[in-house]
Amino acid sequence: MAVSEQTAQAPSRPRATGLSLTSWVLFASSGPLAKAVMEAGWSAAAVTSARIALAAVLLAPAIVIVRPRALRFRRTDLWPLLGYGLLGVAGVQLFFFVAVARVPVGAAMVLVNLAPALVALWLRVVRGTRLPGQAWLGIGLAVAGLVLVAQLWQSARPDPLGIAAGLGAAVCSAGYFLLGEHGASRHDSFGLTAAGLTIGAVVVVAVSPPWTLSPALLTATAELGGFHAPAWSLLLVLAVAGTALPYLAGLRALRTLSSTMASALAMVEPLVAAGLAWLLLGQTLGPAQLAGSAILLIGALLVQLTPETAA
Repeated sequence: MAVSEQTAQAPSRPRATGLSLTSWVLFASSGPLAKAVMEAGWSAAAVTSARIALAAVLLAPAIVIVRPRALRFRRTDLWPLLGYGLLGVAGVQLFFFVAVARVPVGAAMVLVNLAPALVALWLRVVRGTRLPGQAWLGIGLAVAGLVLVAQLWQSARPDPLGIAAGLGAAVCSAGYFLLGEHGASRHDSFGLTAAGLTIGAVVVVAVSPPWTLSPALLTATAELGGFHAPAWSLLLVLAVAGTALPYLAGLRALRTLSSTMASALAMVEPLVAAGLAWLLLGQTLGPAQLAGSAILLIGALLVQLTPETAA
């Protein structure tokens, strides 16, 4: 029998917003961490495989011991669980890294952050939910701001496969919000996160088996903001703080926030990533990027101020 969190009070809207923002701040922190590990000799696919597999290995056994009832699901829950793990965990990560391998990172970020528009279209076309103009305006402003932050006009000639991969990541990201909203209202967030990470880990490990890596890569020295550490230690932080915790916080927030609101908040991730890149990697933001940041935040705020019954 599935275990829901009906006995636990859903977080208030301000707290859920805080949880969602915390989730995306943590996700954004994974960028500099992953970059440091890749500069130590790891491929993007290997980092993705290791972070998700390690997160699943650390979280799932802990849930089995501490919260076993959270892992009880009905047979009818199989397809939503598979969808969440395949799309929200494995798919968005793999497609995004294919995209950044073929198009500039800024272009890939714009493509994957089309997810809020896809969520809104799904709600309108499939569910028949009429979103107010304020929500559409907020989504449009957020996308426009992201284009400025990413400085999309500086990109080289588009790569069709890279664009397709970026759009695939956006579809998977939209699936994360829609399936996460569905599951968060019915299941324990800890159990759903553990199940999703385990399913996602099976997929990414099949694509890039960690055991094929050279052991020397684990002890290779990685540098982050002038701090030097073995790659395995950064991978551990990446698995816990950049993967397991943000998935947990995001699902908990989806017990209160709609998928439209949560997906709009996700667009602050590039801003946090840019800020961390400035602090840790010395990368600065130009005037257009600062203006884009302000426009993006205004757009996200408009979506958050949309009446809850309409969103």
